[in-house]
Amino acid sequence: MATTPVTLGQIAAKLGIAAPPAAAGLVITGVASLADAGASEITFLSSETHLKEFAKTRAAAVVVQDNVKFADAATPPPAIVLRAKDADLAIAVVLEMFALPIARPPLGIDPLARIAASSQIASGAAVGPFASIGNRVRIGANAVIHPGVQIYDDVVLGNNVELFANVVIRERITIGNRVTIHAGSVLGTDGFGYRWDGQKHAKVPQIGTVIIEDDVEIGSCVCIDRAKFSATVVGRGSKIDNLVQVGHNVTIGPHCIVVGQTGLAGSSSLGTLVLVGGQVAVRDHVSIGDMAKIAACAAVADDVPAKEIYSGVPALPHRQSLREQAALRHLPELRPLIRKLQDEIAQLNEKVQKLSEAGG
Repeated sequence: MATTPVTLGQIAAKLGIAAPPAAAGLVITGVASLADAGASEITFLSSETHLKEFAKTRAAAVVVQDNVKFADAATPPPAIVLRAKDADLAIAVVLEMFALPIARPPLGIDPLARIAASSQIASGAAVGPFASIGNRVRIGANAVIHPGVQIYDDVVLGNNVELFANVVIRERITIGNRVTIHAGSVLGTDGFGYRWDGQKHAKVPQIGTVIIEDDVEIGSCVCIDRAKFSATVVGRGSKIDNLVQVGHNVTIGPHCIVVGQTGLAGSSSLGTLVLVGGQVAVRDHVSIGDMAKIAACAAVADDVPAKEIYSGVPALPHRQSLREQAALRHLPELRPLIRKLQDEIAQLNEKVQKLSEAGG
């Protein structure tokens, strides 16, 4: 809930939309779904798929996508309508107006934090209790280091970085500006490299680093491994969901989306604006081209061309994958038919054999 009342007129002004003058002073108390919104709340409609829910909504106002058309223009809508070019983006702006502030440590360094004397922390930073910052660490202006964060030696953090509780940044990692890393994530663990030497799995040293570019957001409990050599890279503006594993020497290009429980094996690469759905597995050394999309639960074993949509196990072009799945659904009814055809062929072969013997 917003700490101060928000009127529909204020919301409309924030969105650059003209509100009905008679309703400009209407107080809006929150944001909810079409089905759940009450008489003082605002909601949104981004697709005609949800017109039935829209017709039943009790919301005071609805942000509606420009291209959504109502089935019966003569029937007045159940709520005040604010038209927006992109209803999803518009409601994101509205949500910011109602968001409560995140609890952060106060400016300065908490006396219970451990800071190595050789580290440098710029002005405006906040370091919470029980944070540990190693030798020769450089932290940019206005950084927020929440309680329990562990930063190892020779790490570089840019300006306006925020690390939530219990994040671990291993040695020699570089993180750009305006990066957010949520609780429990670990950056810079050794890459998973072993070689059988005839007697045991011998560990391959992982001497590389991790580079996180500007404007990246990383969810909770994400593991990004350091490279065997060179760097594991997450490109500027990319967003990584919770519980994602990024292997050693992976390159994630700019503005990618990687959804939860995905695993990117070592030396795989994502181009620019790649979208990877949940629980996707990407094999080592596979390359996914710019603007490609990988559907949830796919297993990517070969390179994916730019702008293609792949799905399935193994991942194939989406239309081909759908055709194969449709064909598989007919297998139960095909099995008895195939057995019947096999029996008929066997009977025909017997007749041919008998005729052949009789003619001989």
